[in-house]
Amino acid sequence: MRTEAFDAMAAGEWELAAGVWQETDLLLWKPPTAWFSVNAFFVPDGAGRRLRNWYVNFEHPTCRTEDGFDTFDLTVDLVVAPDLTGWEWKDEDEDEYAHVRCLGIVSDTEHQAVDAARGEVLGMLADRSGVFAQAERSASWRWEPSWPTPSLPLAAAAPRRVAPEGG
Repeated sequence: MRTEAFDAMAAGEWELAAGVWQETDLLLWKPPTAWFSVNAFFVPDGAGRRLRNWYVNFEHPTCRTEDGFDTFDLTVDLVVAPDLTGWEWKDEDEDEYAHVRCLGIVSDTEHQAVDAARGEVLGMLADRSGVFAQAERSASWRWEPSWPTPSLPLAAAAPRRVAPEGG
């Protein structure tokens, strides 16, 4: 199914669809220029919620648009244990990343950016730095349903970044 979606994407035969996030609460950390985001997924646990796992999604740097923020998933993901004691690469076993590379969805320049971002994330895990310096505090975060839905001010016009220079 996902391979077919990538084939359609490469052929330009895809469209956006509305959706609603379900099943988990999500705390997301995304530095605007980073080629990754770090997501903390929380699931029901008895009367409360618990951190199920950390999930590092490798993606384009964030670009502000009139509608909000835009990025592009580069199909490489790292799943990290809640206590940061272990991690595993997702998608590589299924050769999804190789497939999107072959289709041209991820260029050589983007691939180099992903490799650099992988090193950055693994370094943060090893050093317990960046978002992982506050891992214990983040693990105790809880969504409060009474919080109002945030709204964004109008976007300032800015050039769109798609790939690092030379891409």
